[in-house]
Amino acid sequence: MVNLRWVSRQWRCGPVWYLPIALTLFVGSLVPALQSHGTQFGGLPNRPYDALAVVGIALQCVPLVVCHRWPVAGFALVSLGFAVDQFGGYHSFAGTALPIALLTVGLRLERHRRVVAIASTAAFLASAIAFTSLGGTEPLTGYVTFYLALVLAWGIGTALRSNRVAEAERRRRVAEETRAAERARIAAELHDVVTHHVTAMVVQAEAARYLTDERLDQSLTAVADTGRLAITDLRHLLDVIDPGRGAEAIPTLVERTRRAGQPVEFSEQGEPTAGDAGPMAYRVVQEALTNALKHARGSRTSVLVRHGAGEITVAVDTEEAMSTVDSPGGGRGLAGLRERIDVLDGEFSAGRRGDGGFSVRARIPAGNPS
Repeated sequence: MVNLRWVSRQWRCGPVWYLPIALTLFVGSLVPALQSHGTQFGGLPNRPYDALAVVGIALQCVPLVVCHRWPVAGFALVSLGFAVDQFGGYHSFAGTALPIALLTVGLRLERHRRVVAIASTAAFLASAIAFTSLGGTEPLTGYVTFYLALVLAWGIGTALRSNRVAEAERRRRVAEETRAAERARIAAELHDVVTHHVTAMVVQAEAARYLTDERLDQSLTAVADTGRLAITDLRHLLDVIDPGRGAEAIPTLVERTRRAGQPVEFSEQGEPTAGDAGPMAYRVVQEALTNALKHARGSRTSVLVRHGAGEITVAVDTEEAMSTVDSPGGGRGLAGLRERIDVLDGEFSAGRRGDGGFSVRARIPAGNPS
């Protein structure tokens, strides 16, 4: 089956293809064995080559070199050369240039296509009448067949053009969708980073009002450390180079949450490995701990990360929630995580338990972009 995309790309390469074709037709037309054995239209008797024959051959071949850039002008010159060739009775091998030029017009012409089609049809009818008046022996079926062959060449060019336009539209749509997906991903990453760090800083700052001087200094140091870490994470995000912290950074995340005043029990099974599931696991734990700080401050929270074959599972449970969450998995952060994990063919759930606590569960396949 012909690949129209490949043909269209090759045909748009300009002189890379047109020049060899033009040279082949020109040289082939001058080979004695091929003289008077080319396209025969109109039924006029053969005639030996003379200077006018060479002019007709040149008019059919040379314009092909620039036909890709000026398709209408090239087609007009090729048609003129074809008329000289056929009315002169030379019937050269160069007559093959006509359908090639017409195909190029169908492929490259952007405007006035209907005008060119009507003008070409009118010229064909005029030529048929002229041949008949000059005693041409071409039957009606010959004229119809030749016209249909030209229509086929035009149709192939039009089909290639339509394919080119569709391909350009597809590329534009893919580019827009990619940009939109990237913007959404960056927005989700920005939400995760800023919400987590700012929440921790707010909780630490509020708690500092009730602390002694010694512990106040520790709390303010933790606020400063969290702020510096937030700046580092934002730099990674804006560089769009670092895909995010991996699963190996989860213990550090847990320790920072403990310093913010949230009692967290952490356990890990298996060994973290380099892969794309790690950053997503980190985001799940980060968002779950952020919600625990916001909605269940001071309540015991447990984090379990299990590194399995080809996947990472995460379980975060918070007891005795102090405030309600608007909806299961509520908040843009958890909702965004659910969408992103669904794209990876993973599983995600977040919601309130019957005892009033809150649970987050995630299964993240490895080997996919996070």
